[in-house]
Amino acid sequence: MPTSEADRVPGCRAVRFAVVDPATGEIFDEAPGQPPDELDVVVDRAHRAWHGWRADPVARTSALRVAAGAVEAAGASLARLLTREQGKPLAESYAEVARAAARLRYFADLAPRTRRITDGRPVHSEIRWRPLGPVAAIVPWNFPLQLAAAKFAPALAAGNTMVLKPSPFTPLATRLLGSVLATALPEDVLTVVTGREPLGARLASHPGIRHVTFTGSVPTGRAVAEAAAASLARVTLELGGNDAAVLLDDVDVDRIADRLFWAAFRNCGQVCMAVKRVYAPAQLHAEVVEALAQRAKTVAIGAGLDSNTRLGPVNNAPQLARVEQVTKQALADGARAAAGGHRLDGPGYFFAPTILTDVPPGSPVVTKEQFGPVLPVLPYRSLDEAVDAANGTGFGLGGSVWGTDLDRAEAVADRLECGTAWINHHAELSLAQPFAGVKNSGVGVAGGPWGLYGNLRPFVVHRPQEA
Repeated sequence: MPTSEADRVPGCRAVRFAVVDPATGEIFDEAPGQPPDELDVVVDRAHRAWHGWRADPVARTSALRVAAGAVEAAGASLARLLTREQGKPLAESYAEVARAAARLRYFADLAPRTRRITDGRPVHSEIRWRPLGPVAAIVPWNFPLQLAAAKFAPALAAGNTMVLKPSPFTPLATRLLGSVLATALPEDVLTVVTGREPLGARLASHPGIRHVTFTGSVPTGRAVAEAAAASLARVTLELGGNDAAVLLDDVDVDRIADRLFWAAFRNCGQVCMAVKRVYAPAQLHAEVVEALAQRAKTVAIGAGLDSNTRLGPVNNAPQLARVEQVTKQALADGARAAAGGHRLDGPGYFFAPTILTDVPPGSPVVTKEQFGPVLPVLPYRSLDEAVDAANGTGFGLGGSVWGTDLDRAEAVADRLECGTAWINHHAELSLAQPFAGVKNSGVGVAGGPWGLYGNLRPFVVHRPQEA
């Protein structure tokens, strides 16, 4: 296993912590815990490395391209370790590694544009862009490598250095990724620190950090923002989602059922922008429930390293308990499980893919973010009712509209209060597009040029015109 900062700081009092395989529920490895009171050393090294890294854009571009190739070359090792600690099917882990490499390559070729302002004065005004300094990234356990790359690729391309902290549930693949990247990047440009709280809180509040970028829950995001406020650091927060899929009355249920099912259940439903609620016309509701339930009952469930597996386990015991609790609450409220509704017998953190019907609209499985393999399907009588219900939570990450008349579907999508709306698909993103939520789903923008500029500050130079 590669070394982390906690392994190599002289006198470091690292305490190792267990990492569990969610497919078995058993410990399979350990990771070092970075002592929070020794973050000063880490951040100071990142600051010293920043001076050289920001000074040579051409060298940065070259290094990031080499880094992308190194990630691809290590794909098999990264993917297997990711599946072991996260639980997702191996094919999805390979896709995550490929996405991480693609982000590095995309941002390596993206550069900020200097702009001249012409306003009639006898002065040349030019807007240039400067990096911020050391950046902290705090990454969750559902897509450890992909979300890490979504943070470090634009930050490094902009000329910043980074201290990256993965979730303590999935530290190992990120540590390996850091070791792979170290073969292409100068020392201390990217440092991976692992450990349990209060490590994340200390990192977010460290006075040497100039930008904190976080993906995770709304409550933790608020805590990160409060911590970063102590040093007036910039924050980018990609928080929870409770995405609604609105099906129109002209939808072809058979045609869209597979896409809709996987929009909800990919990565065992542990996707911030997964479909988490379905609103179907009352006359089609039973057909939609049956189509989704049939897929839930027949999907191949198992360990991610098994080539036959399509749906793996929930990642960790606390999240499994949450999924079980919100499902039991919905059933107690009067809902009916058309499929699933329970934990699976045997080892590991497996929960049967669940389709719920007759769900009261105020049940937590509808109003909160369940973040697991559970999907409520709710009927509606009028389109206005469906749109109001879709917009009726504190979340606003994504949403989708499904139907045959694309113009009509787009008109409905335009009424959704979210950062991204899809038509006849869901949760598909381009590297070149912005990604942001509204309401409680986030602050700031990631992705594309917007992600790059989020890691830069404007610097204006005024020069008198020559006589």
